[in-house]
Amino acid sequence: MTTHLERRIVRNVKTFAATLAMMLVAGLAQAQVKEQFVPINFFWVGPYASSGTGIGGGMIDYFTMLNNRDGGINGVKITWEKCETEYNTARGIECYERSKHKGPTGATMIHPASTGITYALIEKATADKIPLVSIGYGRTDASDGRVFPYVFPLITNYWSQNTAKIKFIGSREGGMDKLRGKKIVNLYHDSAYGKETIPVLDAQAKRYGFEVIHIPVQHPGNEQQAQWLQIRQIQPDWVILRGFGVMNPTALKTAARVSFPRDHIVGVWWAGAEEDTIPAGSAAKGYIAAGFNVGGRNYPVIQDILKYVYGTGQGEMEDKGRIGTIYYNRGVVLGLVTTEAIRTAQDHFGKGKPVTGEQIQWALEHMNIDSARLKAIGATGFMQPLKTSCLDHEGGGQVKFQQWDGTKWVVISDWISSDQDLVRPMIEASAARYAKEKGIMPRNCPMP
Repeated sequence: MTTHLERRIVRNVKTFAATLAMMLVAGLAQAQVKEQFVPINFFWVGPYASSGTGIGGGMIDYFTMLNNRDGGINGVKITWEKCETEYNTARGIECYERSKHKGPTGATMIHPASTGITYALIEKATADKIPLVSIGYGRTDASDGRVFPYVFPLITNYWSQNTAKIKFIGSREGGMDKLRGKKIVNLYHDSAYGKETIPVLDAQAKRYGFEVIHIPVQHPGNEQQAQWLQIRQIQPDWVILRGFGVMNPTALKTAARVSFPRDHIVGVWWAGAEEDTIPAGSAAKGYIAAGFNVGGRNYPVIQDILKYVYGTGQGEMEDKGRIGTIYYNRGVVLGLVTTEAIRTAQDHFGKGKPVTGEQIQWALEHMNIDSARLKAIGATGFMQPLKTSCLDHEGGGQVKFQQWDGTKWVVISDWISSDQDLVRPMIEASAARYAKEKGIMPRNCPMP
């Protein structure tokens, strides 16, 4: 006769066996999921939506193109989910927390799409071992990978850009020695993003002997009459426009009202897209802006998006006229760098399976998108080559300049190298101060 205890033991064994079987099935199913999840935490509404919609659209279209044309990366499909940040730091943190555990291996990397959000997420993402990728924005001293192992201001950072900008202005003046005695106004968005280049501009002013005057513009920037009256009184030789969203066309229209020549205004790359100039009308003609990517559809990568995405009715952009614009192409650059990092990680850790944030971190320190690779992915001339290391989380540093001719952007320079003799020591000193403040022991990185 079976005792109560024996029956209970049998029951427990069966329950355990069933639970174990379910866990094994779930684990097997998880292992068989060939998806790589990438959060799209961008902004589609608000005063900065003109950039967010273009960049987010380009990035999504690039992922869709790879999935449709190639079946993903070595059979691993790229998946994503949008989260609206409204370019608001609190919302950006919410989107990060919501997205970081999704997908079979969690978030591949986070594109904060905001300098403020980047600053807010540095410690969180580092603790979670999820790379923060801030292409062309973010915290400049994070270029020092010894102190910021999970933060990647890739391609070119704000300080590098600013040294290239002063080089460009120097070339227009007839040489860097001709900058001595000149006046340059830095008209900046009064935010973490806008303030980021004040230290390097001050250092350049000291080195080259020009005077720099910093003038803030309050968010969102649609009222600048007082600032431009101040500029008219100062009578600077050049104005650097460090704007974003509605601030940019407002600046150009107000500059026209006070008769400041637009061909002596040089904008950051977040003030150098069609969405910044077209709303300003004729007031934008002659305006110059920096860029780390170019516009246009005459690139194989864009042609493949038109064929494999819009040709199948799957495009993200409602206005197809924006395909090939500066912001759209910038989104393609973000998608390209993201997927090349995934590919690099797979090449090292095993093809045909999703990779983790830690593995992506390794890949982001071993990126080598050289000229041959750019040609293979249809992006020759579309962006500069990118080569990173443990020590160098920037990996490029070059800048092109373009001018608005009234209807389109025209490239007016080759790639201009940044002044790393000035920038890198500033980066390392700033990173060292951060490490001391946070009690971080910098990693030992081999020389690249």
